[in-house]
Amino acid sequence: MLSNKRIQELELLMEFEKVEECFKEVSSWIENVGRKRLKETINLDDSLEMLLQAQKQFKEFDLVASEYCRRGQEALKKMNQWEDFSFVDVHSYRVKLQTYEDELEEFCTQLDETRHRVCETVRLYEFFDKVRQGICCTEEGVKS
Repeated sequence: MLSNKRIQELELLMEFEKVEECFKEVSSWIENVGRKRLKETINLDDSLEMLLQAQKQFKEFDLVASEYCRRGQEALKKMNQWEDFSFVDVHSYRVKLQTYEDELEEFCTQLDETRHRVCETVRLYEFFDKVRQGICCTEEGVKS
């Protein structure tokens, strides 16, 4: 039984190293690229044309960012099997995984919020543009 327990611990350790390697890559991308790009979308431009350009750029970024989020989530799901083990040796790994999970969840939430904000801002600007065009047409009709 002791031998089986040690083999399971080693297997989990090897799995953790794979997950950690994957998550270090995801975490590095989040820090070096993802967070910076999200900060760039805080101040959106004042014109509809510029806003549509920013939306297009954000959509391209969003595809890549969503892939990193997916990869991170898949890596963390692989470690769900740890819940079935009550080894004392595994505690430090669970703490690291929780830290990774918290970081990933925070970034993915910020990504979702930014996606929603960009979409709603574009819709609002499109609405105001239609209203402005309607007012201009009405004013021209009154002048004629």
